[in-house]
Amino acid sequence: MKEPLLYRILIPLNKLFIHIFKPTYINKSNIPKIGRIILAGNHTSKLDPLLLMSSTNRCIHFLAKIELFKGVKKFFFKNLGIIPVDRKRKNPEAINLANEYLLDNKVIGIFPESTINKTKETIMPFKYGAVSMAYKTDSVIVPFAITKKYKFLKKSVCIVFGEPYKVSGIVEKDNQILENKVIELIRRNQ
Repeated sequence: MKEPLLYRILIPLNKLFIHIFKPTYINKSNIPKIGRIILAGNHTSKLDPLLLMSSTNRCIHFLAKIELFKGVKKFFFKNLGIIPVDRKRKNPEAINLANEYLLDNKVIGIFPESTINKTKETIMPFKYGAVSMAYKTDSVIVPFAITKKYKFLKKSVCIVFGEPYKVSGIVEKDNQILENKVIELIRRNQ
């Protein structure tokens, strides 16, 4: 599978994003340069996908809510390689497409909370998609945590990456392990 042209065209905008928000990156060397990986972590802002994209030169195929795929945005998001997900029902098409990307040694980006966390909780309960895809495709998961706030032209948001790891295939247990890894990364980097 070819990388989406629009994604490659927009890569230079990463430098602009970095200049505007001055993020801190911790352990981004934990993102493997080759192979199938799932980047999975907490969701704090609409800017989180851009932060993740600016963390690696690899193309990230995000899973995103289907509501984004309306009007002209549909063309834009589709040509960025983003996979639409209907959060109100099961999505075999979305999961199958994500698995195809993984089996082709691509990168999937997912926010298992399924929406931006606006609660006072550290994280909201994770959905099982990340661990399920990792098991079915024998992919590694690289957990990440986003801390601090986005501030215009000031040192602001921080993203920290945990060690890549493989899941066991026991979905509930694997999901709890992923949640715990993300919570620990958040607590150590607030």
